[in-house]
Amino acid sequence: MPDFPLLIPDSALKEQGQQLAQRWQLSIQDDLQRGLALLLDGNGLSLKQLDEPKTGAVQVDFASDAMNYRRQHGGGKKEAVAKAVGIKTSQRPSILDCTAGLGRDAFVLASLGCQVKMIERSNVVAALLDDGLQRAASHPDLMHWLPQHMQLLTGTAVMVMQQWQGDNPDVVYLDPMFPHRKKAALVKKEMRLFQQLLGPDEDADALLPPALALAAKRVVVKRPAGAPHLNQQKPQIEMAGKANRFDIYLINQ
Repeated sequence: MPDFPLLIPDSALKEQGQQLAQRWQLSIQDDLQRGLALLLDGNGLSLKQLDEPKTGAVQVDFASDAMNYRRQHGGGKKEAVAKAVGIKTSQRPSILDCTAGLGRDAFVLASLGCQVKMIERSNVVAALLDDGLQRAASHPDLMHWLPQHMQLLTGTAVMVMQQWQGDNPDVVYLDPMFPHRKKAALVKKEMRLFQQLLGPDEDADALLPPALALAAKRVVVKRPAGAPHLNQQKPQIEMAGKANRFDIYLINQ
């Protein structure tokens, strides 16, 4: 697979861009006009569809108004993902998020006090996540807690889980990409771009066996409502919502 394109319109950021290109296997382009590309500017790194300017760019911004609102008013321990992973008043499980994406669920869990390690296999998405983490580390509202609670790992989730060293995470969290209907794919710009960039997780079923072998307490799988169980394996608990559900596999219980 050829190196993914990186655009650097500001010459003052050339050195930073060269470091990014080397780290994440990116190819610096000067005159690209079409297709998907990463863009590095004064606001950080973003993913953009160059020939669809109205679509806007996708960026990991943990200090955004939307993320700040969800952190402060999203329900805290009562939020669905918090209940699914087993957060209680005196319990903050350690979590391995094997399908990190834009890090939104990981951020919510970290903001509630969980130690979250994220795995991302796409170098493009990992570059976006790393950029977001670096900017958060210098943000006055996030710098005192976020770096200690969110860590990015790169690689294929199955391999990372199989080669895991150290303490097993209490919870392994899986949210694989699911083939969206055309109507649903238009709802969020980032989902459209991610589908174009990554496609659905055709090997998603392979995530469950190593997750069940690694997790100390439970495996939590986020699925669209009506989607089949991962690996055709029924969970002990299903938490159903309007758009999504959480399938919960309990370990040794």
